[in-house]
Amino acid sequence: MKRICIPDYEYQERIKKAAKLVAERGLDVMLVASTESDYANARYFSGFWPLFERAGVAISATGDAALLVGPESAVFGKDWSKIEKVFVLREFRESADPSYPELTASTFKEVFSSIGVKGDNIKIGLGSYVECTLPIYEGLVDSYPKAEIVKCNDIMVSLRQIKSENELACIREGFRIIELATDEVIKSLRPGVTELQMVGVAQRVIYENGAEYEGLPMYVFSEESTRHAISRSRYREIGKNDIVQLNLSAKIDGYSPSIGLPVVMGKLEGERREIVEFCHKMHHWTEQQLKAGAYADDIAKKFLQMYKDAGYGDNYVYGPCHGTGMIEVEAPWMETSTHYPLEENMTFQIDTFISGPTFGCRWEKGAAIKADGCESYTDYLKKGIIELGF
Repeated sequence: MKRICIPDYEYQERIKKAAKLVAERGLDVMLVASTESDYANARYFSGFWPLFERAGVAISATGDAALLVGPESAVFGKDWSKIEKVFVLREFRESADPSYPELTASTFKEVFSSIGVKGDNIKIGLGSYVECTLPIYEGLVDSYPKAEIVKCNDIMVSLRQIKSENELACIREGFRIIELATDEVIKSLRPGVTELQMVGVAQRVIYENGAEYEGLPMYVFSEESTRHAISRSRYREIGKNDIVQLNLSAKIDGYSPSIGLPVVMGKLEGERREIVEFCHKMHHWTEQQLKAGAYADDIAKKFLQMYKDAGYGDNYVYGPCHGTGMIEVEAPWMETSTHYPLEENMTFQIDTFISGPTFGCRWEKGAAIKADGCESYTDYLKKGIIELGF
């Protein structure tokens, strides 16, 4: 079977689109930087995914581009890169901060000159401001003390928020694999297994079925840990009547969807059931609001008000959606303060979370915006609360 991936020509198209926006902004060059944990912007243009070190891509207003890697990634970068020009810069070294005294490294001035950026009084845009580490920033200033350095994160948001058919195919394939992993974890759940053992089950399934990596650090956790919006699995043994939260994921050529749902090790009753059912209801309410032309903040405000009206205002942490793609959580977020219209082929994780004093739960899946609604990428959550007979 042919592997689902982003074709080489699409990387070149992305660089051309970026260069047009760089020129329109009056920039001479845009630099995006990536870390191992958030590799997306560099990989978006180059296909390269850093390990330990940092990576970057420089794109000139005229449409030329170069990949920038750390000292240990010279061969790695050239073997993986969809961009022909690859430079090794000391500024992209790993966090152990080695000096590499024998290294003859390139400078930003050499990189920018190679892609047609001349002069000293240039305007540099940082397309991934948060991932631009201090050594990278200091390297830019050392090479270009007279340059104007500005944030241009919105260029990357505008490029990445509308997905191509190839990107959507990668996301769909990720969900296919996640469903298989979710099936296997649920089959393997029983009192006495640990949270981490169940993560191991999911990891085996995603790799056996074609994933290149986890789309996020997968977790399976239970009872009080389910209150955590972000957490990690432990050696805790899962017990009878526990609520177990699954959030499983699979990365396909850089694209990182996930599925989240609670599973009950027995029968869910009383207030616990009311809270989980309310969260499930809000998840499906959100899905029904998603269509091209709807405004993100309108949906978010109504979502929050429904939590308050139901008496769960204090249990609200965030919601109702966040963008998804190369990173499982990426811009744009859907919040009460984000006023923008939804557009076709934007992709979101419908992420519905509720947290209480002793437990919480999350229902989560992906969807693509369409003219008359949204394309859901899994029907798994339609099953409702899964109660296992223990």
